[in-house]
Amino acid sequence: MTDEEIRFAADAIRDADSVVAMSGAGVSTASGIPDFRSEDGIWQEYDPMDFHISRFEADPEGFWTERAEMVEDLFGDEFQPNPAHEALATLQQEGHLDGLITQNIDGLHQEAGSDEVIEIHGNGQRVACYDCSRTFEAEVVFDRVRAGAVPPRCPNCEGLLKPDVVLFGEQLPEYPLFRAQSLAERADLFLVVGSSLTVEPAASFPRTAAEAGATLCIVNLDRTGLSDRAEYDFRADVTDVLPAIRDAVQEGT
Repeated sequence: MTDEEIRFAADAIRDADSVVAMSGAGVSTASGIPDFRSEDGIWQEYDPMDFHISRFEADPEGFWTERAEMVEDLFGDEFQPNPAHEALATLQQEGHLDGLITQNIDGLHQEAGSDEVIEIHGNGQRVACYDCSRTFEAEVVFDRVRAGAVPPRCPNCEGLLKPDVVLFGEQLPEYPLFRAQSLAERADLFLVVGSSLTVEPAASFPRTAAEAGATLCIVNLDRTGLSDRAEYDFRADVTDVLPAIRDAVQEGT
């Protein structure tokens, strides 16, 4: 990563009519949150089938007991937005970012100040009623589970509460996917941040943008399947590259 490459990428962002960003696990891990699929990821310690939608429906008590244990073991309230989250929020607030899609479920983009984040895998800071779809703060529900209220039920209709994330065996939510696809089709510049681009359908969004003529900028520690098509391919830490790009955009404005 050179200062010149950063400046060129910043110029492209500043000059584009529509800039869309998509964040992946590399943005969350930079805040210390474990990922799911790596050699040291969550699914090496826990059986993903224990968190399948069929397990939730057949054994909600066991599902919630183990979900609470996993959340307590691996997550917590000590994780905070990092400089990459903050840089994306600033770019959006200053009018240089028209849409933000995320594969992450931690809600840290919103904590950093981003608005209208398209969460294609849901948000782990919420739970939703399986019957009436009303949502609630997750930590309050997890406190109830740890106190023995298992499975937790909706105070509105007594339906089962479910983490507001996409479980194994579930379809991704249609409206966020529609919004993400629409943004990708209209983007002049598509910025991929911390994603290996191996999980569909998220990997299809930058490909759609590139095929429609958008400039592709990728920030990821490792090579991705679209690195050869990217005009800018930064193999570096997102917490270094994104603040540098933001600063260069601001300096050139």
